[in-house]
Amino acid sequence: MPRNPGGTVSGFKLLSTPDAPTITGVTTSIGSASVAFTAPSDTGDGAITSYVVTAVDESSGASTGGTGTSSPITVSPPAGGTFKIRMQALNPYGPGRLTEYDTGNVIYGGAELWAWGPGSVGDNTTINRSSPVQIGSLATWQSVSSGVYHKAAIKTDNTLWTWGYNGNGRLGDGTTVSKSSPVQIGALTNWSQVSAAETHTAAVKTTGTLWTWGGGSSGKLGHSNVVSLSSPVQVGALTNWAQVAAGDQHTAAVKTDGTLWTWGESNPHGQLGNGYAINRSSPVQVGALTTWSQVSAGRLHTASIKTDGTLWTWGYNAGGRLGDNTVVSRSSPVQIGALTNWAQVSASYVHTVASKTDGTLWAWGAGASGRLGDGTVANKSSPVQVGALTTWSYGSAGRSSTHALKTDGTLWGWGAAGSGLLGDNTDVNKSSPVQIGSLSDWLVVSSNRGALALYGVV
Repeated sequence: MPRNPGGTVSGFKLLSTPDAPTITGVTTSIGSASVAFTAPSDTGDGAITSYVVTAVDESSGASTGGTGTSSPITVSPPAGGTFKIRMQALNPYGPGRLTEYDTGNVIYGGAELWAWGPGSVGDNTTINRSSPVQIGSLATWQSVSSGVYHKAAIKTDNTLWTWGYNGNGRLGDGTTVSKSSPVQIGALTNWSQVSAAETHTAAVKTTGTLWTWGGGSSGKLGHSNVVSLSSPVQVGALTNWAQVAAGDQHTAAVKTDGTLWTWGESNPHGQLGNGYAINRSSPVQVGALTTWSQVSAGRLHTASIKTDGTLWTWGYNAGGRLGDNTVVSRSSPVQIGALTNWAQVSASYVHTVASKTDGTLWAWGAGASGRLGDGTVANKSSPVQVGALTTWSYGSAGRSSTHALKTDGTLWGWGAAGSGLLGDNTDVNKSSPVQIGSLSDWLVVSSNRGALALYGVV
């Protein structure tokens, strides 16, 4: 009998509905989301007649739907921030098993791009900006990543753009010439996610391929060598990469099968997490588990969340940045506490920030400049809550400051403020969250040495 019984009773037999379809990807454009999927292998006791797709806004609960008979199916998500896709197949006996696909902070439509901090923020100058300035006038951006000295972003047409300092070719435009405003990397329209670090950049395409470029020291580009590259080069030939995180001297990535892979510098602190303090110039798997959902690479440590909501860290532990209540470095993942409600994590230079599913925000590691947001400048070797609010959506750990968004769309920051790092139009460090401006339609923020943010929805 099919795995998903239900539907209609006929005689003595329960006529079953279909199993869940498999969503393979979601591509957004202005006003729409295209949902690609494969049919379930178990259609129940009747052929599938149609599919129902629902886009659900994560903050408001509002939803919109669409139907179709084949992949892809296009829907118009409710205006707002991020959304999830829910889908089920129908046969003559009713709707089948529901499947849910988290789009991973994919934004409906497009958004304006804003930046602040020292140097080339992208506004065609090299002037420090102590409060957010808009980069260009278009509202066609959908994801951002702030590196230490360069920035990267992807538009809704899936083109890739970078700017800033171009030492080692980290911008990927085939040169080592720095750029003070965004330049397109190639002409392709299939980039889905990008991560900018200190001297290199990594990105995943909609095809599931992984690409890196920039400084190649310690093997952090993953090409089995230590050669620097000024244009994107594919890492291996696999097409099942889901997410990549570039750290200062290493890189980490999760595959669609839930496995976790790292490469680059590991000596002497073990930030690759494979049990050895040995540098690797090509991807090596971290353990054998297939339950990793997201990863973040800091300067000398790594943090990751599993599908069961547990949080794990490894690498250098000076200042308590791993959060395991010690300052002992770890060459293999260690679980942080026993809770299973961690939603998102961000590892940076000397501290870590993470949010929980209950809307609380937590930080740990080096507290200098107030970057932990707990009202002190003291180091913390285990997670401390940032205030008492339960309205945080997520946090981004920067070089010496932190930025975060609340569920009401407001933008907040704390830590070092010099050279415009904080974005609150002052050069005074803050050890507790302060609101950045008064706007309430911020969607995404990426903090490092300065920050990038997306604002508004078309």
